[in-house]
Amino acid sequence: MTSNTSAFALRTSSVTPSTEGQREGEEDFVLHVNDLKTHFHTVEGELPAVNGVTFSMRRGQILAIVGESGCGKSVTAYSILRLILEPGKIVGGQILVKPRHGNPIDVTALDKKSERLFALRGGLVSMIFQEPMTALSPVHTIGNQICEAILLHQDATNEQAEARAAEMLAKVGIPNPAERLRQYPFEMSGGMRQRAVIAMAMVCNPELLIADEPTTALDVTIQAQIMSLMKSLQRESGASILLITHDLGVVAQMADEVAVMYLGRIVEQADVRTVLKSPKHPYTMALLESLPSLRTAHEKLRSIKGSVPSLTEIPPGCPFHPRCDYYQPERCDVGGPPELRTISPAHKVACLRAEEITKDKKRLSP
Repeated sequence: MTSNTSAFALRTSSVTPSTEGQREGEEDFVLHVNDLKTHFHTVEGELPAVNGVTFSMRRGQILAIVGESGCGKSVTAYSILRLILEPGKIVGGQILVKPRHGNPIDVTALDKKSERLFALRGGLVSMIFQEPMTALSPVHTIGNQICEAILLHQDATNEQAEARAAEMLAKVGIPNPAERLRQYPFEMSGGMRQRAVIAMAMVCNPELLIADEPTTALDVTIQAQIMSLMKSLQRESGASILLITHDLGVVAQMADEVAVMYLGRIVEQADVRTVLKSPKHPYTMALLESLPSLRTAHEKLRSIKGSVPSLTEIPPGCPFHPRCDYYQPERCDVGGPPELRTISPAHKVACLRAEEITKDKKRLSP
């Protein structure tokens, strides 16, 4: 996170959305996720890894989904491409992907072996996986793997595919691309492998790119380069990016809008400036207060007490209440989880005490 902490202050003072050229009032959406529920059926019972997630993405937008490990971020991303393996299953909700030209595609209605679903993956929607060494085949060259994506989704000859693959490697900053096409993943550094994964994901010009923790395995210097590269490619292609991360420094640097997840549900959503400067949910506040960039040299770094509970032991009421500094007995710990509600234009929060907490903080502030 260290390389991105300076971006936090920069981003909160000035926001330039990727949809800047869009006409006011125009809503051109590329993705709708409506009440998505993805559960895992285990010997311990049915585990609601994603439990009623709803959000939409405008074309050209970068939406970041943030939260601690175990909050359902990656399961949400994998659900969009129907990559959930047994014992996991999408048990409810709808996922609509809208191409620039054509009718919306209901991903949840497609058979998992249908040709349309295979055409969607890597064509209309691509994914950058968290670990490049598991995303890349160790027994095939980089060129084989990038060319395979081109030949599957585009009308091209082998020679055209190879030329396009070399061009894409050059775009992502890999020197001597023609030679690199003939190398295997183990012959490249971690940063080079991640660039190759990005090249493979972007080579067919997807309209939606899902990036699942794309810089976790990289050192801080390479992280900054990869983030800058992704944003540059996104601006060039006009793609939308769904960014899955736990790093709020990356969010400040990259995102237009932020959705904060906790235990399979979105608990706060707004534009990046609003979330980072005026968070309303105690969980979002706690995440921000644990950022090193917001501490002075003499202040102790705060941490969120406790840990994310098991999906077999989800607390009643607000799932965050056992860890919350603003917990109110017999109010926050009864009934079902609070609904995600609008508290100001384009700002949603799932907290019963959001307005009270805001008033208290203003009253106590110097």
